[in-house]
Amino acid sequence: MSNKENNTAFKSGFISIIGRPNVGKSTFLNRVIGQKIAIMSDKPQTTRNKVQGVLTTDQSQMIFIDTPGIHKPKHKLGDFMMKIAQNTLKEVDIILFMVNVEEGLGKGDLFIIEKLKGVKTPVFLILNKIDLIHPDALLPIIQQYNELYPFAATVPVSALEGNNVEHLLGLIQENLPEGPQFYPADQITDHPERFIVSELIREKVLHLTREEIPHSLAVVIDKMERKDDKNLIDVMATIIVERDSQKGIIIGKQGSMLKEVGKRARMDIENLLGSKVYLELWVKVQKDWRNRASNLRDYGFNDDY
Repeated sequence: MSNKENNTAFKSGFISIIGRPNVGKSTFLNRVIGQKIAIMSDKPQTTRNKVQGVLTTDQSQMIFIDTPGIHKPKHKLGDFMMKIAQNTLKEVDIILFMVNVEEGLGKGDLFIIEKLKGVKTPVFLILNKIDLIHPDALLPIIQQYNELYPFAATVPVSALEGNNVEHLLGLIQENLPEGPQFYPADQITDHPERFIVSELIREKVLHLTREEIPHSLAVVIDKMERKDDKNLIDVMATIIVERDSQKGIIIGKQGSMLKEVGKRARMDIENLLGSKVYLELWVKVQKDWRNRASNLRDYGFNDDY
């Protein structure tokens, strides 16, 4: 039933997802939107730019902003990521503060709660990964967090399994203001395709190299061209690392690792773009790029937030 038929006003708004690194923000966003638009990794600090996911129903449009994990910065890239995360708190209608119930309350959560104390936006406490703990352990965790901050709502979920996610979406819709439809109903993100493609490639490198490659990694899309006569998209990308040893790890023995990265990334890119993809990957060493402002700009980390 549409809004016009049931005479209810259309609601819309921006929802920021914040939390310590690796609490499941990207997994939640991908669950809600139903497509892979945010990088997922079991390593912290994998989200760098604002990734917006747009969920449109007959009654509302929810625009989710997946921010970098709020943390004390250690380099210029960290400063950039922190600035994005803090600025989103001022420009949204609802904040989802997501925590990992399996890890318990930590210094990072206390740091974020301090940042929230100056914010007038309603904050929902989202207790993620409830599938990993015994139900009896949940209530003390809820009480512990609610003693520290007056949350507008507290919702336990499992982003991975989907438990209680629909209930959370209903609560968000109830609390959104009346507003216009900002994006077309079939649009799920405001990021250009190039950005999402680069994130998919970066995700595969992180996943396949495990602990060997830290987050001194960027992916630049050098070329992305659709060849209509062949129903093919030609993608050329460069993987940027800081050390020669990291380059060797990513290329692998006789190019085996780079080949596997390309194979897995191509499958995800084809699913995203609905077309055959020819993907060519290169690896380049750019020493200490995370502390060079010019490199940060070149690799898409624009300092305009």
